[in-house]
Amino acid sequence: MRGKSLAWAAAALCLAGGSARAENPKLDAEIARLMALGKVPGVAVAVIEDGKVAHVTAQGIRNEKGDPLKPQTVMYAASITKAVFAYYVMMLVDEGKLDLDTPIATYLPKPLPEYKAYTDLAGDERWRALTPRMLLGHSTGFPNFRWLNPDEKLDIKFTPGSRYAYSGEGINLMQFVIEQGLGVKVGADMDRRLFQPLGMSRSGMVWRDDFAPDLADGREETGKWQPHDDRSSVKAAGSLDTTIDDMGKMAAAMASGWGLSKAARAEFARGSLPIVSRSEFPTFTEETNPDNARIKLAAGVGVVTYEGPQGRAFFKGGHNDITDNIMVCVEERRRCVVVLTNSGDGQRIFPSVVKAALGETGMPWAWEYSRLLPVEAK
Repeated sequence: MRGKSLAWAAAALCLAGGSARAENPKLDAEIARLMALGKVPGVAVAVIEDGKVAHVTAQGIRNEKGDPLKPQTVMYAASITKAVFAYYVMMLVDEGKLDLDTPIATYLPKPLPEYKAYTDLAGDERWRALTPRMLLGHSTGFPNFRWLNPDEKLDIKFTPGSRYAYSGEGINLMQFVIEQGLGVKVGADMDRRLFQPLGMSRSGMVWRDDFAPDLADGREETGKWQPHDDRSSVKAAGSLDTTIDDMGKMAAAMASGWGLSKAARAEFARGSLPIVSRSEFPTFTEETNPDNARIKLAAGVGVVTYEGPQGRAFFKGGHNDITDNIMVCVEERRRCVVVLTNSGDGQRIFPSVVKAALGETGMPWAWEYSRLLPVEAK
Protein backbone atom coordinates (compact mmCIF):
# COMPACT_ATOMS: atom_id res chain seq x y z
CA MET A 1 0.00 0.00 0.00
CA ARG A 2 2.94 2.36 0.63
CA GLY A 3 3.96 2.21 -3.03
CA LYS A 4 0.39 2.82 -4.13
CA SER A 5 0.11 5.79 -1.75
CA LEU A 6 3.28 7.34 -3.14
CA ALA A 7 1.99 6.88 -6.67
CA TRP A 8 -1.32 8.51 -5.75
CA ALA A 9 0.51 11.44 -4.13
CA ALA A 10 2.56 11.96 -7.29
CA ALA A 11 -0.58 11.80 -9.40
CA ALA A 12 -2.27 14.32 -7.12
CA LEU A 13 0.57 16.80 -7.64
CA CYS A 14 0.13 16.35 -11.39
CA LEU A 15 -3.63 16.93 -11.13
CA ALA A 16 -3.21 20.12 -9.17
CA GLY A 17 -0.17 21.63 -10.79
CA GLY A 18 1.17 19.48 -13.61
CA SER A 19 0.75 22.40 -15.95
CA ALA A 20 0.44 26.09 -15.23
CA ARG A 21 -3.12 27.27 -14.75
CA ALA A 22 -3.90 29.44 -17.72
CA GLU A 23 -5.33 32.89 -17.33
CA ASN A 24 -8.76 33.15 -18.92
CA PRO A 25 -9.79 36.82 -18.93
CA LYS A 26 -12.66 36.20 -21.33
CA LEU A 27 -14.25 33.61 -19.02
CA ASP A 28 -13.60 35.76 -15.96
CA ALA A 29 -15.26 38.75 -17.61
CA GLU A 30 -18.30 36.66 -18.53
CA ILE A 31 -18.58 35.35 -14.96
CA ALA A 32 -18.43 38.93 -13.66
CA ARG A 33 -21.12 40.00 -16.12
CA LEU A 34 -23.41 37.12 -15.17
CA MET A 35 -22.81 37.60 -11.45
CA ALA A 36 -23.88 41.24 -11.73
CA LEU A 37 -26.84 40.43 -13.97
CA GLY A 38 -28.04 37.65 -11.67
CA LYS A 39 -27.35 39.68 -8.52
CA VAL A 40 -25.28 36.84 -7.04
CA PRO A 41 -22.94 38.13 -4.30
CA GLY A 42 -20.05 35.70 -4.83
CA VAL A 43 -19.13 33.16 -7.50
CA ALA A 44 -16.19 30.76 -7.52
CA VAL A 45 -15.38 28.63 -10.57
CA ALA A 46 -12.87 25.87 -11.33
CA VAL A 47 -12.34 24.52 -14.85
CA ILE A 48 -10.78 21.12 -15.52
CA GLU A 49 -9.23 20.23 -18.88
CA ASP A 50 -7.70 16.83 -19.67
CA GLY A 51 -8.10 15.79 -16.05
CA LYS A 52 -6.10 18.73 -14.68
CA VAL A 53 -7.04 22.01 -13.04
CA ALA A 54 -6.83 24.57 -15.84
CA HIS A 55 -8.35 27.69 -14.30
CA VAL A 56 -9.66 28.86 -10.92
CA THR A 57 -11.33 32.16 -10.17
CA ALA A 58 -13.33 33.68 -7.32
CA GLN A 59 -15.24 36.94 -7.66
CA GLY A 60 -17.56 39.07 -5.59
CA ILE A 61 -17.96 39.17 -1.81
CA ARG A 62 -18.09 36.53 0.90
CA ASN A 63 -20.16 38.30 3.55
CA GLU A 64 -22.36 41.26 4.32
CA LYS A 65 -19.32 43.38 5.23
CA GLY A 66 -18.11 43.06 1.66
CA ASP A 67 -14.95 41.07 2.27
CA PRO A 68 -13.72 39.59 -1.02
CA LEU A 69 -14.39 36.00 -2.02
CA LYS A 70 -11.07 34.32 -2.83
CA PRO A 71 -10.05 30.90 -4.20
CA GLN A 72 -9.05 29.86 -0.65
CA THR A 73 -12.30 31.05 0.97
CA VAL A 74 -14.13 28.20 2.70
CA MET A 75 -17.59 27.65 1.22
CA TYR A 76 -20.32 25.11 1.89
CA ALA A 77 -20.35 22.28 -0.66
CA ALA A 78 -23.97 21.31 0.18
CA SER A 79 -25.05 18.20 -1.73
CA ILE A 80 -21.94 18.09 -3.89
CA THR A 81 -20.76 16.32 -0.71
CA LYS A 82 -22.74 13.30 -1.95
CA ALA A 83 -20.62 12.97 -5.10
CA VAL A 84 -17.36 13.33 -3.14
CA PHE A 85 -18.55 10.71 -0.65
CA ALA A 86 -19.59 8.38 -3.47
CA TYR A 87 -16.13 8.66 -5.01
CA TYR A 88 -14.68 7.68 -1.64
CA VAL A 89 -17.05 4.70 -1.44
CA MET A 90 -15.78 3.54 -4.83
CA MET A 91 -12.32 3.33 -3.27
CA LEU A 92 -13.72 0.87 -0.72
CA VAL A 93 -15.40 -1.06 -3.53
CA ASP A 94 -12.13 -1.13 -5.45
CA GLU A 95 -10.41 -2.68 -2.43
CA GLY A 96 -13.08 -5.35 -2.05
CA LYS A 97 -14.38 -3.97 1.23
CA LEU A 98 -17.81 -3.29 -0.25
CA ASP A 99 -19.80 -4.50 -3.22
CA LEU A 100 -22.31 -2.16 -4.84
CA ASP A 101 -24.91 -4.88 -5.33
CA THR A 102 -24.59 -6.84 -2.08
CA PRO A 103 -27.43 -6.10 0.39
CA ILE A 104 -26.34 -3.90 3.29
CA ALA A 105 -27.62 -6.55 5.72
CA THR A 106 -24.46 -8.49 4.82
CA TYR A 107 -22.27 -5.77 6.33
CA LEU A 108 -24.25 -4.83 9.43
CA PRO A 109 -23.57 -6.69 12.70
CA LYS A 110 -27.31 -6.75 13.45
CA PRO A 111 -30.55 -6.06 11.57
CA LEU A 112 -31.00 -2.41 10.62
CA PRO A 113 -34.23 -1.84 12.64
CA GLU A 114 -32.39 -2.86 15.81
CA TYR A 115 -30.35 0.36 15.62
CA LYS A 116 -32.00 3.31 17.33
CA ALA A 117 -31.86 5.55 14.25
CA TYR A 118 -33.70 2.96 12.12
CA THR A 119 -36.36 1.48 14.42
CA ASP A 120 -39.01 3.06 12.17
CA LEU A 121 -38.27 0.33 9.60
CA ALA A 122 -39.26 -2.50 11.96
CA GLY A 123 -41.90 -4.64 10.26
CA ASP A 124 -40.88 -3.60 6.74
CA GLU A 125 -38.56 -6.30 5.44
CA ARG A 126 -37.90 -4.36 2.25
CA TRP A 127 -34.91 -2.80 3.97
CA ARG A 128 -33.13 -6.13 3.42
CA ALA A 129 -33.17 -5.51 -0.34
CA LEU A 130 -31.21 -2.26 -0.01
CA THR A 131 -27.75 -2.25 -1.57
CA PRO A 132 -24.97 0.38 -1.69
CA ARG A 133 -25.88 1.10 -5.33
CA MET A 134 -29.46 1.88 -4.30
CA LEU A 135 -28.32 4.09 -1.42
CA LEU A 136 -25.89 6.04 -3.59
CA GLY A 137 -28.18 6.09 -6.62
CA HIS A 138 -31.27 7.42 -4.85
CA SER A 139 -33.52 4.41 -5.39
CA THR A 140 -34.13 3.37 -1.77
CA GLY A 141 -37.75 4.51 -1.60
CA PHE A 142 -36.87 6.78 1.32
CA PRO A 143 -38.03 10.41 1.47
CA ASN A 144 -35.27 12.98 1.08
CA PHE A 145 -35.27 13.29 4.87
CA ARG A 146 -37.61 11.63 7.36
CA TRP A 147 -38.63 14.93 8.92
CA LEU A 148 -40.41 15.78 5.67
CA ASN A 149 -43.00 13.11 6.49
CA PRO A 150 -45.98 14.34 8.56
CA ASP A 151 -45.03 11.97 11.39
CA GLU A 152 -41.29 12.61 10.86
CA LYS A 153 -40.64 8.86 10.69
CA LEU A 154 -38.54 7.04 8.14
CA ASP A 155 -40.40 4.80 5.71
CA ILE A 156 -39.99 3.08 2.34
CA LYS A 157 -42.46 4.37 -0.23
CA PHE A 158 -41.76 2.05 -3.17
CA THR A 159 -39.91 -1.15 -3.99
CA PRO A 160 -36.19 -0.41 -3.53
CA GLY A 161 -34.32 -0.21 -6.81
CA SER A 162 -37.41 0.33 -8.93
CA ARG A 163 -37.14 4.09 -9.54
CA TYR A 164 -35.17 7.24 -8.76
CA ALA A 165 -36.22 9.52 -5.90
CA TYR A 166 -33.62 11.82 -4.38
CA SER A 167 -32.83 10.90 -0.79
CA GLY A 168 -30.27 12.25 1.64
CA GLU A 169 -31.45 9.52 4.00
CA GLY A 170 -30.04 6.89 1.65
CA ILE A 171 -26.64 8.59 1.48
CA ASN A 172 -26.47 8.93 5.27
CA LEU A 173 -27.42 5.26 5.64
CA MET A 174 -24.45 4.35 3.43
CA GLN A 175 -22.23 6.25 5.87
CA PHE A 176 -23.88 4.37 8.75
CA VAL A 177 -23.24 1.00 7.07
CA ILE A 178 -19.56 1.82 6.58
CA GLU A 179 -19.10 2.99 10.14
CA GLN A 180 -21.04 0.15 11.75
CA GLY A 181 -20.11 -2.64 9.37
CA LEU A 182 -16.51 -1.80 8.52
CA GLY A 183 -15.59 -0.01 11.73
CA VAL A 184 -14.41 3.07 9.83
CA LYS A 185 -14.91 6.72 10.77
CA VAL A 186 -15.96 8.19 7.46
CA GLY A 187 -14.86 11.78 8.03
CA ALA A 188 -11.35 10.82 9.08
CA ASP A 189 -11.08 8.19 6.34
CA MET A 190 -12.12 10.66 3.63
CA ASP A 191 -9.50 13.06 4.92
CA ARG A 192 -6.86 10.31 4.79
CA ARG A 193 -7.83 8.91 1.39
CA LEU A 194 -8.92 12.05 -0.47
CA PHE A 195 -8.34 15.42 1.09
CA GLN A 196 -4.76 14.99 2.30
CA PRO A 197 -3.36 13.19 -0.78
CA LEU A 198 -5.03 15.67 -3.13
CA GLY A 199 -3.73 18.67 -1.19
CA MET A 200 -7.25 19.76 -0.21
CA SER A 201 -5.94 21.42 2.93
CA ARG A 202 -9.02 23.58 3.53
CA SER A 203 -11.64 20.86 3.19
CA GLY A 204 -13.31 18.78 5.87
CA MET A 205 -16.47 16.86 6.62
CA VAL A 206 -16.78 18.73 9.95
CA TRP A 207 -16.13 22.28 11.02
CA ARG A 208 -12.55 23.30 11.79
CA ASP A 209 -11.66 26.47 13.67
CA ASP A 210 -8.99 27.35 11.11
CA PHE A 211 -11.76 27.84 8.53
CA ALA A 212 -13.07 30.90 10.39
CA PRO A 213 -10.65 33.65 9.20
CA ASP A 214 -11.66 33.30 5.54
CA LEU A 215 -15.21 31.95 5.43
CA ALA A 216 -18.19 32.62 3.17
CA ASP A 217 -21.54 33.48 4.69
CA GLY A 218 -24.59 33.13 2.47
CA ARG A 219 -27.40 35.31 1.18
CA GLU A 220 -31.02 34.25 0.84
CA GLU A 221 -33.11 35.04 -2.24
CA THR A 222 -34.72 37.80 -0.14
CA GLY A 223 -31.33 39.49 0.17
CA LYS A 224 -30.91 38.63 3.85
CA TRP A 225 -27.46 37.40 4.88
CA GLN A 226 -27.08 34.33 7.10
CA PRO A 227 -23.92 33.11 8.84
CA HIS A 228 -22.12 30.01 7.65
CA ASP A 229 -23.50 26.94 9.42
CA ASP A 230 -20.71 25.25 11.37
CA ARG A 231 -21.41 21.52 11.08
CA SER A 232 -20.18 19.58 14.09
CA SER A 233 -20.88 16.04 12.84
CA VAL A 234 -20.09 14.15 9.65
CA LYS A 235 -23.06 13.80 7.30
CA ALA A 236 -22.32 12.15 3.97
CA ALA A 237 -25.41 13.78 2.50
CA GLY A 238 -24.00 17.27 2.95
CA SER A 239 -21.49 18.37 5.62
CA LEU A 240 -18.47 19.16 3.43
CA ASP A 241 -16.80 22.54 3.79
CA THR A 242 -14.33 23.26 1.01
CA THR A 243 -12.86 25.95 -1.27
CA ILE A 244 -13.03 26.33 -5.01
CA ASP A 245 -9.27 25.69 -5.08
CA ASP A 246 -9.84 22.36 -3.32
CA MET A 247 -12.95 21.44 -5.29
CA GLY A 248 -11.00 21.98 -8.48
CA LYS A 249 -8.56 19.32 -7.29
CA MET A 250 -11.44 16.98 -6.40
CA ALA A 251 -13.12 17.46 -9.78
CA ALA A 252 -9.80 16.82 -11.52
CA ALA A 253 -9.51 13.57 -9.55
CA MET A 254 -13.01 12.54 -10.62
CA ALA A 255 -12.34 13.45 -14.24
CA SER A 256 -9.04 11.58 -14.40
CA GLY A 257 -10.01 8.59 -12.26
CA TRP A 258 -7.32 9.30 -9.67
CA GLY A 259 -7.17 6.68 -6.93
CA LEU A 260 -9.46 4.20 -8.70
CA SER A 261 -9.00 1.34 -11.11
CA LYS A 262 -10.36 1.91 -14.60
CA ALA A 263 -13.24 -0.44 -13.83
CA ALA A 264 -14.19 1.36 -10.60
CA ARG A 265 -13.97 4.79 -12.23
CA ALA A 266 -16.19 3.60 -15.08
CA GLU A 267 -18.75 2.28 -12.60
CA PHE A 268 -18.82 5.59 -10.73
CA ALA A 269 -20.07 7.43 -13.83
CA ARG A 270 -22.13 4.64 -15.37
CA GLY A 271 -25.86 5.30 -15.49
CA SER A 272 -27.40 2.09 -14.16
CA LEU A 273 -30.98 3.18 -13.43
CA PRO A 274 -32.94 5.22 -16.02
CA ILE A 275 -34.57 8.37 -14.63
CA VAL A 276 -38.05 9.04 -16.01
CA SER A 277 -39.28 11.86 -13.75
CA ARG A 278 -39.92 15.28 -15.25
CA SER A 279 -37.93 16.96 -12.47
CA GLU A 280 -35.76 15.97 -9.52
CA PHE A 281 -38.08 17.68 -7.04
CA PRO A 282 -40.59 17.01 -5.62
CA THR A 283 -38.88 13.67 -5.09
CA PHE A 284 -41.98 11.50 -5.55
CA THR A 285 -43.48 13.31 -8.51
CA GLU A 286 -45.46 11.09 -10.87
CA GLU A 287 -44.84 13.40 -13.83
CA THR A 288 -42.56 11.90 -16.45
CA ASN A 289 -40.62 13.24 -19.42
CA PRO A 290 -40.01 11.05 -22.50
CA ASP A 291 -37.07 13.27 -23.45
CA ASN A 292 -35.09 11.75 -20.57
CA ALA A 293 -34.75 8.53 -22.54
CA ARG A 294 -33.37 10.43 -25.52
CA ILE A 295 -30.44 11.73 -23.46
CA LYS A 296 -30.19 8.50 -21.43
CA LEU A 297 -30.69 10.32 -18.14
CA ALA A 298 -29.79 7.87 -15.39
CA ALA A 299 -28.51 7.45 -11.85
CA GLY A 300 -24.82 6.75 -11.46
CA VAL A 301 -22.99 6.34 -8.16
CA GLY A 302 -23.66 9.62 -6.35
CA VAL A 303 -24.04 11.50 -9.64
CA VAL A 304 -26.56 11.72 -12.49
CA THR A 305 -25.42 10.78 -15.99
CA TYR A 306 -26.63 11.70 -19.46
CA GLU A 307 -25.62 11.87 -23.13
CA GLY A 308 -25.08 15.37 -24.49
CA PRO A 309 -23.66 16.92 -27.66
CA GLN A 310 -20.14 16.32 -26.32
CA GLY A 311 -20.87 12.72 -25.39
CA ARG A 312 -21.28 11.12 -21.99
CA ALA A 313 -21.45 13.48 -19.02
CA PHE A 314 -22.38 13.54 -15.33
CA PHE A 315 -23.33 16.19 -12.81
CA LYS A 316 -24.21 16.94 -9.21
CA GLY A 317 -25.79 20.01 -7.68
CA GLY A 318 -25.99 21.33 -4.14
CA HIS A 319 -28.43 23.80 -2.67
CA ASN A 320 -29.84 25.28 0.50
CA ASP A 321 -31.32 28.67 1.38
CA ILE A 322 -27.94 30.43 1.20
CA THR A 323 -25.93 28.17 -1.13
CA ASP A 324 -26.18 27.09 -4.76
CA ASN A 325 -23.52 24.91 -6.40
CA ILE A 326 -23.13 22.77 -9.52
CA MET A 327 -20.52 20.42 -10.95
CA VAL A 328 -20.76 19.26 -14.58
CA CYS A 329 -18.22 16.89 -16.14
CA VAL A 330 -17.86 15.72 -19.73
CA GLU A 331 -16.07 12.41 -20.13
CA GLU A 332 -14.52 13.29 -23.50
CA ARG A 333 -11.18 14.99 -22.84
CA ARG A 334 -11.90 14.68 -19.08
CA ARG A 335 -13.41 18.13 -18.69
CA CYS A 336 -15.34 19.62 -15.75
CA VAL A 337 -16.55 22.88 -14.34
CA VAL A 338 -17.40 23.47 -10.68
CA VAL A 339 -19.41 26.54 -9.69
CA LEU A 340 -19.83 27.48 -6.02
CA THR A 341 -21.96 30.43 -4.92
CA ASN A 342 -22.93 31.90 -1.56
CA SER A 343 -26.44 32.65 -2.75
CA GLY A 344 -29.77 30.86 -2.53
CA ASP A 345 -30.42 31.66 -6.19
CA GLY A 346 -27.04 31.11 -7.81
CA GLN A 347 -28.68 28.60 -10.15
CA ARG A 348 -30.00 31.49 -12.23
CA ILE A 349 -26.56 31.89 -13.81
CA PHE A 350 -25.45 28.23 -13.92
CA PRO A 351 -26.45 27.40 -17.51
CA SER A 352 -24.57 30.40 -18.85
CA VAL A 353 -21.46 29.88 -16.69
CA VAL A 354 -21.24 26.20 -17.62
CA LYS A 355 -21.68 27.01 -21.30
CA ALA A 356 -19.01 29.70 -21.12
CA ALA A 357 -16.57 27.25 -19.50
CA LEU A 358 -17.26 24.04 -21.43
CA GLY A 359 -19.41 24.95 -24.42
CA GLU A 360 -22.85 23.40 -24.91
CA THR A 361 -23.03 20.28 -22.73
CA GLY A 362 -26.73 19.48 -23.10
CA MET A 363 -27.07 19.61 -19.32
CA PRO A 364 -30.75 18.88 -18.42
CA TRP A 365 -31.32 22.08 -16.49
CA ALA A 366 -35.10 21.77 -16.49
CA TRP A 367 -34.83 18.43 -14.69
CA GLU A 368 -32.30 19.63 -12.11
CA TYR A 369 -34.05 22.92 -11.42
CA SER A 370 -37.82 23.21 -11.67
CA ARG A 371 -37.98 27.00 -11.54
CA LEU A 372 -37.15 29.56 -14.19
CA LEU A 373 -33.50 30.32 -14.94
CA PRO A 374 -33.78 33.86 -16.37
CA VAL A 375 -30.15 34.88 -16.84
CA GLU A 376 -28.75 33.95 -20.24
CA ALA A 377 -25.39 34.17 -21.94
CA LYS A 378 -24.84 36.74 -24.68
